[in-house]
Amino acid sequence: MIDSNNFEKLTIGGGCFWCTEAIFDQIKGVEKVVSGYSGGSVPGTPTYREVCSGLTGHAEVIQATYNPKVISFEDLLVIFMTSHDPTTLNRQGADTGTQYRSVIFYHDENQKKIAETVLNEMAPYYENTIVTELSPLEKFHPAEDNHQNYYANNKSQGYCTAVISPKLARLRKMHADKLKQ
Repeated sequence: MIDSNNFEKLTIGGGCFWCTEAIFDQIKGVEKVVSGYSGGSVPGTPTYREVCSGLTGHAEVIQATYNPKVISFEDLLVIFMTSHDPTTLNRQGADTGTQYRSVIFYHDENQKKIAETVLNEMAPYYENTIVTELSPLEKFHPAEDNHQNYYANNKSQGYCTAVISPKLARLRKMHADKLKQ
């Protein structure tokens, strides 16, 4: 999906949205990252508490607005696939439930084709089968304000130091050429 500034959007879930948001905030060409929820089947706007119950069907996701002249959708998906474990069903680390599933919500058929290609190309690099869901984006619900920029606002919090900081260290090691200065 292209907006009026020729930016495009990426909507993905790779476990806790705090982790995914912190990673994509670091990527060159990413202009904005919003934590939220997608993929649920209940009406209205879900709350964090409702999504965490696992009863709404929503996944914790981020929606990144990026400049495709700086970074491609394909490169963003490769970063996504190497920043979480796409082989664990409904789980990332200690976070379990469908709300933590690995998922790519595509915005159009072109994104779907690129995602299928990336998933197929990445498969040989994993010992276990990739279980990342590929679904059309129907609705994105921004999360509550206290979940936005969570890592930036809470770096010394236990979850941030134990879970997010190591993921960022790995990102710097694997994708240094794609990071903002």
